Amino acid sequence: MIAVYNTINDIIVKTDNPKEKGTWINMVHPSEEEIALVTKATGIECDFINDVLDDDERPRIESEMNQILVIINVPIIQNATVIYETIPLGIILTEDHFVTVCLQEVDVLNDFINGKVRALKTHKKTRFLFQILYKSASFYLTLLREIERKTNEIESALIRSMKNKDLIKLLNLQKSLVYFTTSLKSNEQVMDKMLRTKVLEIYEEDQDLLEDVIIENKQALEMAETYSNISNSMMTSFSSIISNNLNIVMKFLASITIILALPTMLASFFGMNVKIPLQTSEDGFAIIVGMSIVLCFGGIIFLAKRKMF
Repeated sequence: MIAVYNTINDIIVKTDNPKEKGTWINMVHPSEEEIALVTKATGIECDFINDVLDDDERPRIESEMNQILVIINVPIIQNATVIYETIPLGIILTEDHFVTVCLQEVDVLNDFINGKVRALKTHKKTRFLFQILYKSASFYLTLLREIERKTNEIESALIRSMKNKDLIKLLNLQKSLVYFTTSLKSNEQVMDKMLRTKVLEIYEEDQDLLEDVIIENKQALEMAETYSNISNSMMTSFSSIISNNLNIVMKFLASITIILALPTMLASFFGMNVKIPLQTSEDGFAIIVGMSIVLCFGGIIFLAKRKMF
């Protein structure tokens, strides 16, 4: 899918002419025909677009023939319950066009498409790039707060009852945090390269925005690492709690087995086919039952004093 946008009087509008200068071309899982159309209209290297369509492409920035390719990882909601992942988003800057490429629609770009970002000008390509980077870092922070909330909910549920489904949810959140941490570190390297090298021309009025992007990304990275450490500690703690609960159950069952073995042992003695005490007594059965009860209570008191219950 291809969508072409332009800003007129600070309002973003959709157009049908990809050749128009200063336009933003948004490509979502483009077909071969759509890739050929865009490369012909903009002169973009075909490899730039195809690289982004690799789900495992790492974030980087490179320049070739006055074209700049910036690849970052942006967060996506894979499953509305607990799963969050990241996906490569390619941003290609040419002299006349601004192109974004992704394997699927991402929430990071929705505010731009819907005109909710102030001071958006598609022809100011460097500033537009920084705005996308800032929106991506902000979206990471939003999802990290959502992960924290869901982690607290799972923790409360696990305290009440150890269920496998809650542990699986916690594990999935832990995986999401690993994805986020790795992606944020890679994005940070791309931003550092923007500052250290002259691959991208940074205008003075955009310098503050880039610094805000770097700060926002570092904050998201620190939060992701903190939540990941907390999640790891929780998994370790709950594993220990589960093992301890299992030991308690096994200890209780062992105690019950000992208590039940006492009357069984007594009944076995009086069930022998030899002469035994109380064999001719009319109250023999009652006496044996009473002795069994006394043995059971004695065993319970003995084991209770040793905290076996």
